[in-house]
Amino acid sequence: MLDRIALIISIIGGLNWGLVGIFQFDLVAFICGGQTGIISRIIYILVGLAAIWCISLLFRENESYDDNKVGTHA
Repeated sequence: MLDRIALIISIIGGLNWGLVGIFQFDLVAFICGGQTGIISRIIYILVGLAAIWCISLLFRENESYDDNKVGTHA
């Protein structure tokens, strides 16, 4: 669950950076009252932490679960 939340936050951050790069428009700053506003800074920090968490996804083994096999012994 934490992996998905981190991935969603990272995607939102990436989309915001795409807007900055293409249109020079920072949606987070626009919504939250500027880049130096406390809410904007919290969002930027959360995006950074989520990105750091997502780095761990690169080094994990693939985890695949079959609902039919969970809890059963072969």
